[in-house]
Amino acid sequence: MTAARTEIDQIEKGTMRRVILRLVPFLMICYFFALLDRVNVGFAALQMNKDLGLTPAMFGFAASLFFVSYFLVEVPSNLALQKVGARRWIARIMITWGLVTACMAFVVGPYSLYAMRFILGAAEAGFFPGAILYLTYWLPSQYRARILATFTVSIPLATFLGSPLSVGLLELDGALGLRGWQWLFILEGLPTVLLGLACLFVLTDKPAQASWLTVEQREWLTRRMEAEAAARKPVGHLTLWQLATNKHFLVMALVCSGASATGSVLSVWQPQLLKSFGLSNLQTGFVNAIPYGIATVLMVLWGRHSDRTGERRWHTAIPLLFAAGGFAALGMIGTAVAPTIVMVTFCLVGAYAFKGPFWALSASWLSTSTLAAGLAGINAISNLIGGGLMVNVVGVVKERTGSFVLGMLPLALLCAVAAACVLVLGRNVARAAEMAAVKP
Repeated sequence: MTAARTEIDQIEKGTMRRVILRLVPFLMICYFFALLDRVNVGFAALQMNKDLGLTPAMFGFAASLFFVSYFLVEVPSNLALQKVGARRWIARIMITWGLVTACMAFVVGPYSLYAMRFILGAAEAGFFPGAILYLTYWLPSQYRARILATFTVSIPLATFLGSPLSVGLLELDGALGLRGWQWLFILEGLPTVLLGLACLFVLTDKPAQASWLTVEQREWLTRRMEAEAAARKPVGHLTLWQLATNKHFLVMALVCSGASATGSVLSVWQPQLLKSFGLSNLQTGFVNAIPYGIATVLMVLWGRHSDRTGERRWHTAIPLLFAAGGFAALGMIGTAVAPTIVMVTFCLVGAYAFKGPFWALSASWLSTSTLAAGLAGINAISNLIGGGLMVNVVGVVKERTGSFVLGMLPLALLCAVAAACVLVLGRNVARAAEMAAVKP
């Protein structure tokens, strides 16, 4: 190895170490609180549903409204981030959703809950795809699966830590005349506002503006990202309408829907499913955390394996098959709590191990000009199907049949179809790339 090559390798290692340590832990904390805002409504329901007179269908509808407004605002939000800069836009998102979450404590009935859930979805829209887009400005492709898996570990971690935290806050019931579920919303919303303000000081929009990197590091990273952006992608420059009808984009959205539906449905309904076995609120919180703790570890290991092998297609499909098998088995095991926890763990490991390889794969297929709208659109559609539709379906089925499990069975089919789609599309993209490479 030449001295020049060694020097470049040292610059790369030093640059990526600084970038990862500066940005990833902070964004993980921010995303952790974003996920708390989704998880906490499931725990608030343990007290709130009775206080507000909510039936299972009404609660499911309220929970799903978050994803409807999220869908409507997601793409415009990501385009705004691209235009005004991540530092200011992510700060705006976090401050807004933190305030709305705290105000959820003061809903007085189903209609005010519907309104606040809809507003909350609009306020939070754009954070996750915005953070993914932002990280693509800083992370060369060979680092993405492991770092995106590490970043998205906040999802299961939010429930792993948030479950006992949320049920603990429910124990504040009666303090200062407020119910426990009201304290839950207030005390999990206000820290988000403070993190939003911190974004203005921690985040930097682009590598070329990073005063916390040396000149050599800024130049190396800028050149590397420009070279990767110039490479040919399966989805090139498209208008919004062309993107919305592009087969690669639509299939990626469908694929993401399987994992999104799994995570959304279980985050909303799993606490009530577990409590139906006769557990106390506190027991429910701790038992609910177990599958998320396991998923937290395995999703990081899976993302690292994807980066080490350079393989994305099967690393995306296999977790979806895990989730499909978990949901299918859930309908066959009866009413025993231990097998239920095992099958739920299968589902959640699949949903979260999927994320690192999938978002790395998606970013590699989208051109620079379509990246912002593409990532946001994929996330928006998957959340509409996974959260807006499937969360509602479980509530309706539970009300009519008395069974949570029957409402979750369609997820087995969705995840299986999603796995098949990514395998077929990925194979076609690989073949097209091979054919393009042999042409003179």
